[in-house]
Amino acid sequence: MKILAVIPARGGSKGIPRKNLRFMCGQPLISYAIKNALNSKFIDETVVTTDDTEIAMVAKCYGSKVIKRNSELAKDSVTLDPVIYDAVRKIEDQNNCKYDIVITLQPTSPLLTTKTLDNAIQEFINKDLKTCISVVNRPHLSWGIKNGKILPKYKERLNRQQLPPDYMETGAFFITRRQFIKENTRLGNSINVFEVPEKESIDIDSVEDWVAAESILSRKNIIFRADGMKERGMGHIYNCITMAFNLISHNVLFVTRKDCLEGLKKIQSTNFHYVTIDTDDDIDQIIDDFKPDIWVNDCLDTSIDYMKHLKNKVKRLISIEDVGPGTRYADAVINALYENQKTFCAKTYEGPNYVCLRNEFLIEKPKELSVKVKHIMIMFGGTDPSNLNKKLYDVALELSKSYPDIVFDFVTGLGYDAEQNQVIDNPDAHIFIHSNVSKVTDYMNLADLAVTSQGRTIFEIASMGVPAVVIAQNERELEHTFATMKNGFINLGLGTQVDSQAILNTLKWLIDTPNIRFNMHQLMLKQDLRSSTKNIKRIILGDENE
Repeated sequence: MKILAVIPARGGSKGIPRKNLRFMCGQPLISYAIKNALNSKFIDETVVTTDDTEIAMVAKCYGSKVIKRNSELAKDSVTLDPVIYDAVRKIEDQNNCKYDIVITLQPTSPLLTTKTLDNAIQEFINKDLKTCISVVNRPHLSWGIKNGKILPKYKERLNRQQLPPDYMETGAFFITRRQFIKENTRLGNSINVFEVPEKESIDIDSVEDWVAAESILSRKNIIFRADGMKERGMGHIYNCITMAFNLISHNVLFVTRKDCLEGLKKIQSTNFHYVTIDTDDDIDQIIDDFKPDIWVNDCLDTSIDYMKHLKNKVKRLISIEDVGPGTRYADAVINALYENQKTFCAKTYEGPNYVCLRNEFLIEKPKELSVKVKHIMIMFGGTDPSNLNKKLYDVALELSKSYPDIVFDFVTGLGYDAEQNQVIDNPDAHIFIHSNVSKVTDYMNLADLAVTSQGRTIFEIASMGVPAVVIAQNERELEHTFATMKNGFINLGLGTQVDSQAILNTLKWLIDTPNIRFNMHQLMLKQDLRSSTKNIKRIILGDENE
């Protein structure tokens, strides 16, 4: 069985001038169709039919034969039927053979993959079909005109998923038996359709189509490698999720350890695709399956062996909050929390200019400072491994005796069991526990003062201008350089060593001295944290110089 692919490409396109020769993602539009045909395991011969000498030259450069089309067949009013008929007759005469199947491949479908094309050809052969047309299924509630009236084309209003199929031709391919190729038709005596994936269905007819197709072709496969657990906290997971949401035009996969249940649960709640591993020895299979263009580590000090192994397998390697020796193999290191730390990577980006704030902090405006403290927010991350919530709960109970009108809002994370730690609502002391809240800014907007750990929350609090007392969860957090008085924070050091009385005295002092809180508020808002996300996005994608 001999199969011929014919690619029609005239030079006189009107909507997008010289469309077939224009570069899309670094190569001429027509090259995508030629490559699909040449890479197919079924197609024996590929020809481009054109009236244009430049198109003919490009087609030959990419390995296709060319059939010269006369000017009469290149007019705007001419359909594809006589064009394909002309090309088939000429190539059969040239090759002195007859083809059994003829496939029309449009150069205006650059998103079509060889795999989809071959699946369609395989089905055509297996089912002994006569004609098969590429379609996309787009069921919608649609309306038409009958006898001058607007009428529904549906029987009952249903959700889109419940509507019957509504197939639209994509123009990607048209497969038919040779005997049906005539001057005025290519349709056999029975018609079948082959449904192509939505992302492969774009037919370039307008500038908008071009922009959409180029955007999809520019997508990168990005892996985020992070773990979230009670001992380490959830900052790595939250940070990667925030970055992933800002890379929505790309294909994202999370890789996390299956025994890190707190982090896994949070990833699952986002509906991002994810894969679990037992150890990092399992990553090779993931790389083979997903074929990432970019690998992003957010897992502290990387080793030389680990990063060297990754660098041999992935085009671009990024590390977040990493001062380990493995950074020598990273293409870039983003250390928002660690400034002036030695890394082994030439491209290291440090400080608050490289913070990835969650979208809610980009939308909300900083609150105006209140002279009187009415609300104090306490927030120690997703797991609070040092149980600082309990220490502050006891402080709040004591503080409420002197300030009975202040409300204490404890915002606890997914991995912290407040009830087990006896951190519970106490309406008499105006203490309220809010677990795993969906919108933290609601509580920051209420707060006149905050107490928090020294992780990424310090950037979020600074973006909202809430005067804050900082207590580190562990010695690693003490290395985070942003939470100092010059940026509007009172830093009390390591939480396991700081005395409860010192916390109590500090809070009383801040409650009673609004001018100090106002200065802290002003210092926080000097930082332009809200424009940092675009910096990180450029670094991850390799566009640092833009």
